[in-house]
Amino acid sequence: MTTLGRHRRPGTPSESQSLPESDPTDPLAAFEERRRPPMGISRRHRPVNGGAAHLRPDEARLLQQWDGYTYALVGTAANLAAARAWERTPLRNAS
Repeated sequence: MTTLGRHRRPGTPSESQSLPESDPTDPLAAFEERRRPPMGISRRHRPVNGGAAHLRPDEARLLQQWDGYTYALVGTAANLAAARAWERTPLRNAS
């Protein structure tokens, strides 16, 4: 267990932030790594009027999904609870 200040994470620091390994023989491996979402977060929500996400839970939220290059707007949610439910919904496989 790694101690980071008062916070503890299981495993070594590199294990707690690890991403899937890429195939070193794949010629497109570097390209595919750059297209991964930042910090592994493929869906996120933001308040319509900006500010902290946990404040004003009854305000509408913008729903954003990683498209390989940037977070694209894909819809809106009525409130924080609906946005979090959408965020936890599994992504459908495009293939």
